[in-house]
Amino acid sequence: MERQLRLPFFFLRGAVLVFSFLQYSVMRRLLLAVLISCSAAVHAAAPVSNIAGDFASTWDATRELPMAERVAAFRKNVAAKYPDFYSAKRLKVSEEVYDRHIAKFIERFEAIRTPYLDKVRAFDNELPRNLATFSKTFPEFRLNTPTWLVHSLGEMDGGTREFNSRVDLIFGADMMAILHANDDLAPLFHHELFHVYHHQHFACDKGEVWESLWEEGLATYVSHAMNPGASDSELMLDFPQGMRAATEANLAASWIQLGQVLDKSDTALYLELFSTKTGNSALPARRGYYLGYLVAREAAKTRDLASLAKMGCKETRTLIESTVRKLSKEGMQ
Repeated sequence: MERQLRLPFFFLRGAVLVFSFLQYSVMRRLLLAVLISCSAAVHAAAPVSNIAGDFASTWDATRELPMAERVAAFRKNVAAKYPDFYSAKRLKVSEEVYDRHIAKFIERFEAIRTPYLDKVRAFDNELPRNLATFSKTFPEFRLNTPTWLVHSLGEMDGGTREFNSRVDLIFGADMMAILHANDDLAPLFHHELFHVYHHQHFACDKGEVWESLWEEGLATYVSHAMNPGASDSELMLDFPQGMRAATEANLAASWIQLGQVLDKSDTALYLELFSTKTGNSALPARRGYYLGYLVAREAAKTRDLASLAKMGCKETRTLIESTVRKLSKEGMQ
């Protein structure tokens, strides 16, 4: 999923506190365009670091200790290995608040321990396997972005994050365990790898709704096209639960509203369309992913995946407006 600069926020999904961060900032687009280059190689050219297991081993070793000591052990054994990511400053909270946040996920870990460890064990094979299948569709792709598997403290199943002068690709074993316990992970890997690939071609700079609609919708469509049997859960079209069905039930109104806000760039609107945070609208949260998917699916009727990935900003903006208008009219018939 990751992309104006938007502030991070916290949201609650059931009993799980999930950090959701507004991605796709102007700087991220520019940085990705610079940092991500192509080559015919299939294998990752940048470091791949799997530190999710360190969370589990630290949790096991400290389970009888007071929580303050467990948090301190996490900071020493896990956070210190990736200080850019595990940072109270990055989240714009105090160290005390961050310690309480860490403690919550230590407390909740036992419930997801088994699927979590399954994801940790599978990752070192899953990444190269899915990188290889992705490269069959996009043969010039080379993963030269530092890649991590972490316990994300509820932040993500997958996404990119910007740290100073670099962008990292990060997978969260905790959210993979929660959201994809029994799923095929290929759609998730292909979705996130496509974001990395896409940004070397698509680096628009206004932070408007149509840009995020295209980025997330096209990544979702590519993931579906590469995995035609994937479930809504695997494509993240059922998050929050029932999102796709709820959007289809309100499709005409969703298209009308979307057509009115394509060039908007305010944070509240972004949250409503691309996160689980509900806004003032009665329309389903996070519907932008499904609407973007439908736009990309319509565009794919006349273009192949490589052509869609390499469309420029002006061409894409024109295509989206005409497609939204077309689908809106069809939805009212």
